[in-house]
Amino acid sequence: MTTVSITQLYSLLNEKVGKETAENLTGYIEEKIKAEFDRQSDILATKQDLSKLETKLTEKFLEAKADTIKWMFIFWIGQIAATFGFILLFLKK
Repeated sequence: MTTVSITQLYSLLNEKVGKETAENLTGYIEEKIKAEFDRQSDILATKQDLSKLETKLTEKFLEAKADTIKWMFIFWIGQIAATFGFILLFLKK
């Protein structure tokens, strides 16, 4: 498949349909291409976007890890207290 630049397309159309029609058609094609490019570039993520996302996710994971460690200590302190309570209960009998 061969590619044709806008200039080449304009030259070909100028010979067939005239200057004004060729200018209008190539201008329309350029606008459509630009609009599609702009639409696609809004959807795509850049390296900067991915870097920001990675930073946010890392912060969330670290926060979740710290929260998990905090609750683990609370759980184990409760378990130790309950174990000592049962030991003292059995020793008093």
